[in-house]
Amino acid sequence: MRTDHIIIEFDRALRTLFAPATTTREVPGSRAPEAALSDEEKAHAGALMRINHVGEVCAQALYQGQALTSRDPQLRLALAQAAGEETDHLAWTEHRLAELGERTSLLNPLWYLGALTIGTAAGKLGDPWSLGFLAETERQVEAHLDSHLRDLPMQDIKSRAIVEQMRSDEIAHAETAVRLGARELPAVMKRVMKLASLLMTRTAYHL
Repeated sequence: MRTDHIIIEFDRALRTLFAPATTTREVPGSRAPEAALSDEEKAHAGALMRINHVGEVCAQALYQGQALTSRDPQLRLALAQAAGEETDHLAWTEHRLAELGERTSLLNPLWYLGALTIGTAAGKLGDPWSLGFLAETERQVEAHLDSHLRDLPMQDIKSRAIVEQMRSDEIAHAETAVRLGARELPAVMKRVMKLASLLMTRTAYHL
């Protein structure tokens, strides 16, 4: 990899972790009134949005690692487009955390490094397997967002609007991966991914 490419990718990582994220789309629910939440409900909603923010940090790293190792220019373009939408998600969750008076995860650099390593390893297996990993990741994220829609306070329209739009985008990402030739991952790999996701979500809820 050329030196200028390394600098660009390093700058991307720093921006993801330490710079305020920007969005090309209006924050879903931004025009809705703030809900009357109890302290407990507010803290719970904030913790769930922190988990979602961590997921978007990981998504940036995963897409970055896969794009770096992809052999197909069309796939690299698709990954870049999906990463752009994930950047919107990053900005939306960051914005909502601030509104709820909550912070992002203290372990974001660790989450990013782990996801970048996984994304790079998946990419090295070849584009079909990399796409299969992407599709399964998005399916698991969809299930995870479904659970948040069940757990978020019903009156928290702002948080729910963000999660609903994120869910719609993740479904589209999975469909794109399948269309581009994703291979179905072995069942054991899917279980490992679920266990890793469970560890991340339980930790990020508090940290």
